[in-house]
Amino acid sequence: MPDKIRVLVADDQTLVRTGFRVILEAEGDIEVVAEADTGTAAIRQAQLVRPDVILMDIRMPELDGLSATEQIRRQPDPPTIIVLTTFDQNEYVYRALRAGAAGFLLKDSPSSRLIAAVRAAATGDSLIEPAITRRLVERFAEPVQPQGLPSELATLTERELDVLRLLARGLSNAEIAAELVVADTTVKTHVARVLTKLNVRDRVQAVVVAYETGFANRG
Repeated sequence: MPDKIRVLVADDQTLVRTGFRVILEAEGDIEVVAEADTGTAAIRQAQLVRPDVILMDIRMPELDGLSATEQIRRQPDPPTIIVLTTFDQNEYVYRALRAGAAGFLLKDSPSSRLIAAVRAAATGDSLIEPAITRRLVERFAEPVQPQGLPSELATLTERELDVLRLLARGLSNAEIAAELVVADTTVKTHVARVLTKLNVRDRVQAVVVAYETGFANRG
């Protein structure tokens, strides 16, 4: 991780951008290197300043945050993108997952959650709000629970399935480690193996698989 985490804030509301800048730059290890008020500007700034993390609003003029996320994630060595959302934008969450977002943050989250999300993203972790995760469960819940283990998950060990289940609940590596009573490094190893076996690029895409197969909806 760099000495300072370089952040781009993309939101069409000046007060939101300013508020995020004040909160983040109060931390010694985070620097807001650019702002953008449209999706088009976010793409341009991402290319110019090469941030580590982008906070991306969904609804912006010219080009929305989802389309901007898709384009930025296609760039070589793209930054990690955290999508900013509200409860009335849940229909966009799955699209954002598919677009390559690494995490989600409610706009009215406490400042500690914002800071934690940026730090997690900078270290390759992800942060999915548990409230948003519950909405995903509702969206992908099946009328009849599937019998047996989905074929897509057949190569995972029992412990890797435990890790995937906790990922689907929105837990960070540290939270998974505490839940399973193992070291953080052990969790990182398990997560890496899950990604490899599922042939997905990041942990959020693994969460998508967990929901689409019905695995995340099990008790």
